[in-house]
Amino acid sequence: MNRILTTLAAFAAVLSVHAAPAVTQKDKDRAANLVSRMTLEEKIDLCSGKYDRFCTYAIPRLGIPSVRMADGPQGVRNIGGKHIQSTFYPCGVSAAATWNREAIHEMGAGIGCAAKAHGIQIMLGPGVNIYRSALCGRNFEYYGEDPYLASETALAYIQGMQEEGVMATIKHFALNQQEYDRHGTSSNADERTINEIYFASFRKAVEKGGVGAVMTSYNPINGVHAAENSWLVKDNLRAWGFDGIVMSDWESTYNTIGFMTGGVDFEMPVAYAMDPAKVKELLETGVVSETDLDDKCQHILQAFSAFGFLDKDLKADPSAEDAALSQQRAYNVALEGPVLLKNEDGILPLKPGKKNRIVLTGPNADVIVCGGGSGNVIPEDGKGVTLADGLRSLGKNYSVTVAGEPKPQLLKEASVVIVAVGFSRTTESEGSDRNYAFPSEHNDLIEKVLQYNPNVVVVANSGGEFDLKAWGGKVKAILLNWYPGQEGGNALAAILSGKVSPSGRLPFTFWGELKKNPAQKYYGRAPKHPRSNRHNYNLTDYAEGIFLGYRGEDHFDVKPLYPFGYGLTYTNFEYSGISAEASGDGFDISFTVKNTGNFDAKEVAEVYVAPVKPSVLRPARELKGYDKKLVKKGTSETYTIHLGSDAFSYYDVASHAWKVDPGEYRILVGSSADNTLVQTTVTVK
Repeated sequence: MNRILTTLAAFAAVLSVHAAPAVTQKDKDRAANLVSRMTLEEKIDLCSGKYDRFCTYAIPRLGIPSVRMADGPQGVRNIGGKHIQSTFYPCGVSAAATWNREAIHEMGAGIGCAAKAHGIQIMLGPGVNIYRSALCGRNFEYYGEDPYLASETALAYIQGMQEEGVMATIKHFALNQQEYDRHGTSSNADERTINEIYFASFRKAVEKGGVGAVMTSYNPINGVHAAENSWLVKDNLRAWGFDGIVMSDWESTYNTIGFMTGGVDFEMPVAYAMDPAKVKELLETGVVSETDLDDKCQHILQAFSAFGFLDKDLKADPSAEDAALSQQRAYNVALEGPVLLKNEDGILPLKPGKKNRIVLTGPNADVIVCGGGSGNVIPEDGKGVTLADGLRSLGKNYSVTVAGEPKPQLLKEASVVIVAVGFSRTTESEGSDRNYAFPSEHNDLIEKVLQYNPNVVVVANSGGEFDLKAWGGKVKAILLNWYPGQEGGNALAAILSGKVSPSGRLPFTFWGELKKNPAQKYYGRAPKHPRSNRHNYNLTDYAEGIFLGYRGEDHFDVKPLYPFGYGLTYTNFEYSGISAEASGDGFDISFTVKNTGNFDAKEVAEVYVAPVKPSVLRPARELKGYDKKLVKKGTSETYTIHLGSDAFSYYDVASHAWKVDPGEYRILVGSSADNTLVQTTVTVK
């Protein structure tokens, strides 16, 4: 562990704080001047991906450089079309499971530093699409089912990255909740559902995060593809005050008229819609206007100006990243993301001593596990730390045997058998959805081990919930480890050994059965249409509306196996003394949390708002605040969480605006959506 630890002094010394860039009138004037001097051909080229699939087009005579982009949300994946080595951070759902804004801010900053080190100016992340079904192959990149948690996580990530002068790109705008037939399945939802659930992260990123770029999604929305959807981009995104770049996802454009008039500025990675011949033909016939093209260039260049891309050297600067600090940042997120779902008979933490024989087995035991697609990053040293590496590093006090094919002799004699299983980049990836169950050989291995030893701990790698019905009730412990990045082995070893108590919480509802999820029966899996057939779409109706995830428990009368916000620690906490004081535009909610157990641990306190007599149909409770603090054993901590007026509002379809509903609200505070420990009532006027 020593190789990854840095002192607080060293940590602080290398931190540099910059103001997040914002587009000013000076940037707009500068961009307008450049646009006025551009030829028609230059305008078309600037708005289309013509070079290297991950770069913008340079116009040297006007001092406009080529700006380089890279995947992805977990680290710098590539330069152009080539994979590179970079600090590999935990995946998005693991980041959300930390419920720790500070750790995510540092993650964003760390990836920003890595981007500068590799000569990248725009990072294509974070991904914030809401978790709707366990089957989505890209859930691992995203921040879970709750719009408030996802928004706060995205905000911290974006601010950390952009304070380093690197532009973040929030994606995929919008309603991209499945990978199956993502080009051809229309996501159909009502206005209230879209605004309350699926727009929330994007809007907060714009209004509070000053995000520099937004990437549209592949799917149609209510029948119109996102990259050609003026309602999506002009009537909503731009109306929120967004003055940065809107880009298409790679190969997500379908026709020139739609792209020219839909409001998206920049097509990637090739000029399909922005083919010069097609654009010129439409301009000559008056079908589109050159002002449409000017607007696109204006947005691109004013954002470039705000971020300094028109003024500074854009070459790679290896000194921009401190390797030890990046390693520490990756470790911190990996340490707080794992969620302990079950810990029967206190089997965890592991007991030291030579008599306590620990056997580690499973296909994910000695590999760096990751999801596939743009979230797949190669660690800096090409290896990273596996779970087997982490357990071996615990030293002589722990008797650890790593077994590829464990023999019944070995299993019977073990005090504990850790089985590392789950998904990987071949089974959970961009471009396709996944199964609900782990690969059959993984489940078979758990059953085999249970035949010889009941003291089984399952460490599961996954971007969402999975089918554990066959063995979940038989094993002693289940630890959901997501895809923890290059330092995951060290972090998990610290948790398993009890050096650190687990502190992750579920960022989605773990239903336990696919059919329990209220959204699942509406999840579209119809046969695919060929991409060339752009008018006959499959349809996915978001008929569960605003009652997604835990919001649907009471409405649809269904209970999960593990609720949203759930996660065990190695200690116990007591909540008391709740109060609500009027403050600013809302209330300050204060309460005390006492650690009554024998371990120091971090506790996530979750604040839910429950309207008593709402004037419109609303969920029984909604997450509107949270905080995470270290509470040492035998001590107490006071939490104070502010609830602004937005915590009591809903989207009013009649006025197309947010509205605060006056009346009484219960404030429910606890350790999950289903576990209220203290509560109070406030009156909103």
